[in-house]
Amino acid sequence: MDLDVVFIGTAGSAPTARRSLPATLVRRGGDRLLFDCGEGTQRQLLRSIGLIELEDVFITHFHADHWLGLPGMLKTFSLRGRERDLTVYGPPGLSSLFEVMRPVIGRTTYPLHLVELQPGEELRRDGYLVAPFAVEHRVTAFGYALVEEERPGRFDEPRARELGIAPGPDYGRLQRGEPVPGADGLVQPEQILGPARRGRKIVLAGDTAPSDMTRVVAHGADLLVHEATFIEADAVRAAETSHSTALAAAQIAADAQVGMLALTHVSPRYSGGELRDEARAVFENTIVPRDFDSVEVPLPERGPPIHHREALRSEAQIQ
Repeated sequence: MDLDVVFIGTAGSAPTARRSLPATLVRRGGDRLLFDCGEGTQRQLLRSIGLIELEDVFITHFHADHWLGLPGMLKTFSLRGRERDLTVYGPPGLSSLFEVMRPVIGRTTYPLHLVELQPGEELRRDGYLVAPFAVEHRVTAFGYALVEEERPGRFDEPRARELGIAPGPDYGRLQRGEPVPGADGLVQPEQILGPARRGRKIVLAGDTAPSDMTRVVAHGADLLVHEATFIEADAVRAAETSHSTALAAAQIAADAQVGMLALTHVSPRYSGGELRDEARAVFENTIVPRDFDSVEVPLPERGPPIHHREALRSEAQIQ
């Protein structure tokens, strides 16, 4: 099952020529989950992977740079004659926000559902869950964790044959945890399967000051996407605005023993290199992705996360 993260917008509160406002797309198999939808997100999607038929949008909080792209995108879906349901999730207050936006969005050609979440509330999907967790910002704000279920251990086919089990449906039953008849009676799954293998975990922290909750939720994550609005020289300003420095984000990544740290919410005052260098002093596997970069997250036994740079970016956009 393929799993990757596409950085649609990586800027802080204001866009720049190189960075659009916050939006991150997680793709798992055929599922497409958009986290935040800053102004210009639909244009960014059109420039990269296309304006796909999203089914789920998750808003971290209600500062305008994280949701202002929603009205236009929802309207465009109607202009295209969309019919599939779309659900927007967010913290308490989501319904009130949409009441204000209703005259702008108008009637939609598709069912639009609004779901206000509480921290720790799990949304179960096929083979994984998405759960919000509380972070520390000036307003009620969530991060989100995508956590895959454990997978069965490796199947020992030679051992299965020794026990009298022929290839076929019984292999699938064993992998689902069901005993099957063998040459000398019932064969239990643990006789054939190795230890259960962990699934993958991606954590998107949203806008937040350094948070113990993020540290706990992100423990062992393959990828932590964390804001770094400031460098350590501006730590006082970071604290005043409930944001993080690159150094603080790196310390959380190190404490949580994550596989890779991706720093986003980049302020116009920085180019990105200084954020990366500051973080790598504490956590080496740190990246500062540009818009349209992606991180592929292979199954754990197939290797660590891989940062892919956006190949079509013009020379004018490369620093």
